Amino acid sequence: MKQQLLTQQFSNGLVLLGEHMPWLRSSAFTFLIPAGTCYEPPALSGLSSLACEMSQRGCGPYDSRAFLEELDFLGVERTSSITTHHTAYSCAMPSSAFERTLELYAEMVRRPRLPEDQVEDARQLGLQDLRALEDEPSHRCFNELKRFRFPPPYGRTAQGTLEGLQAIDIQDVREFCGNNFHAADSILAVAGNFEWSAVCAAVERTLGDWHGPATPPLPPLVPQCGQHHTDHASNQTHLALAYACDPYESPDYYKTRALVGILSDGMSSRLFTEVREKRGLVYSVFATCFSLARQGSVLCYAGTTTNRAEETLQVLLETIQSLADGVSEDELARLKVRIKSALVMEQESSAARSHQIAGDWFHLGRVPTREEVLQEIDSLTCESLLEHFMAHRPKSYSLVTVGSQPLEFPSGIVDA
Repeated sequence: MKQQLLTQQFSNGLVLLGEHMPWLRSSAFTFLIPAGTCYEPPALSGLSSLACEMSQRGCGPYDSRAFLEELDFLGVERTSSITTHHTAYSCAMPSSAFERTLELYAEMVRRPRLPEDQVEDARQLGLQDLRALEDEPSHRCFNELKRFRFPPPYGRTAQGTLEGLQAIDIQDVREFCGNNFHAADSILAVAGNFEWSAVCAAVERTLGDWHGPATPPLPPLVPQCGQHHTDHASNQTHLALAYACDPYESPDYYKTRALVGILSDGMSSRLFTEVREKRGLVYSVFATCFSLARQGSVLCYAGTTTNRAEETLQVLLETIQSLADGVSEDELARLKVRIKSALVMEQESSAARSHQIAGDWFHLGRVPTREEVLQEIDSLTCESLLEHFMAHRPKSYSLVTVGSQPLEFPSGIVDA
C-alpha cells in the first residue's frame, strides 16, 4: 500500500498529521506542545517537567484519580517527556478508544487543574529524578555536555537544577502552562487504524477553539567549544565528546548519519570494536547524531577507569578520524540492513510512527516517505561517504568529563 501523509492546518495554528496503517488494530498519537526547557524562566530550571507532571493530575471535571482511571479503563498506554522545544504526550490505544482518549487529553492541555496541594509531591518526584543522576553518571555526563555546548536557553535539561526546582511555586506552574500550552506551533501526529474524517472532526470539536499567546522567538544558537570538568568522587571517568556535523534538515544528513552508523551502530561498529573489544578501554562507548536549532552535532560517550581515561580519549578521537581511511563495502552493507530493519519495525508500531512523523514535521516542515528514505540509503556508496567526510572533517569539538580528574584534548589531534 502506498504511503500517504494526511495533513490539516487549523485556524488557531495547530497542525494535525495522520498516517493510515490499516493492518493494525491500534491507533496512537504524539502531541507536541511548545513548552520545552528553552521556554523556562532562567531561575526556574525544571519548571517544564514539573508543569508536565502537574498537568496530568486532573483536568476539567476529573480529579487526578478519575483522570487516570478513565485512561486505564480505555486501555491507553501513555508516556510524557520533555525536550528542548516541547512537552510531548504520547498515547497508544485500541482504535475504538481514540476519540475518547483525545477528548481527555484535549481537556488536560486546555483545562489542567494544577492542584496546589500536589505541587510538593510533584517537586519531590523531580528532586528524586535529579538525585538519580548521581547513580547514573553517564546520563549526568551527557547533561553536562548539553549545558556546556549549548548556551542558554538551549542547554537546559529536563531534570532541571536543585535551585530551580526548589524555587518553583504553584503560580509559576500556572503561568508556564498559561503561556506555553497553546495551539500555535503545536503538532498532533496520529498513526494507525483510524478514519481520517472522524479524526479531523474530533480535533476540530475538542481543540479547534483552543488559543493562547504566540510562541516567543529564541536567540541564535552558538555552540561553545573547549573542555569542561565536573568533579565526581569515583575511580571511573565518564567522558562526553561533541563535534559539528550536518543537521537533520541538511540534504546531506543521511551521509552524516551513515558515517556515525559506521562508528556506532551495533557490535561490529568501529567504536565498539576498536575502543572496547580490541583495547579493552571501556565498558560502554557509542555515538549518535543530534540536531538543535538547525545545527547538528555528533555526541559520543565513553565510560572508563580514571587511569585509562586519557588513552580512551586518544583512541576515541583516532577512531573518528579513521573514517578518512574510507568505509568498507561490508561496513556499508551491514549499516544499510540495520537502517532498513528499523524502518520495517516502525511499520509495526503506531506509537513509533506517530512519534517519527511529529519529529519530521517539526524539523523539516514535511514528512519524508519510507520510499524516499530507502532511496537515500540505497544511494550511499563508500566513495560518497569518504568524499563527504573529507569535505566535512570533524571540528568545533566540546569535551565534558565527570570523574576525579579532568582531561584535555591531546595535542595534534584536534584544535578545540
